[in-house]
Amino acid sequence: MPSRIVTLTVNDQDVEFLAKPGTTLLTALREHLGLTGAKRGCAQGGCGACTVIVDDRPVPSCLIPLETIDGSAVRTVEGLAADGELSPLQQAFVDGFATQCGYCTAGMLMSATALLEERPNATREDVIRAISGNVCRCTGYAAIVDAVLMAADAQRTGDARLVAAE
Repeated sequence: MPSRIVTLTVNDQDVEFLAKPGTTLLTALREHLGLTGAKRGCAQGGCGACTVIVDDRPVPSCLIPLETIDGSAVRTVEGLAADGELSPLQQAFVDGFATQCGYCTAGMLMSATALLEERPNATREDVIRAISGNVCRCTGYAAIVDAVLMAADAQRTGDARLVAAE
């Protein structure tokens, strides 16, 4: 099969790739766009380190052939911050000590972002279910779940003090 042109919108920017058959979204993001937030972990879709949002759904980018998502909108962790300010969810991860080594963080943030966009009133059980495809070996998950719930509260109430320690 010959290479083909694939057009995506990545973090609100239109980009084109000349994609060889089977090139994964993860490879395109990391090697062609320099977006290294999504990590190459298990390369089998089981660890969640490479999670990005494609057309409003969190997906393991290591399993997505680029040619299958032509025309799609992709969001990566690099697209969460705006104007140099962390998103409320990113800030909650910092404030809640929800990161340690950081390897899983981008995937966790993307899974949690998709959840909070779909369910702003997410419950603890919703959060646990949403991040169940993301493996973390450092934090034990409690701090991550608490940070997601803290961000949800801040977004609902518009109270940045719930997230940012001033």
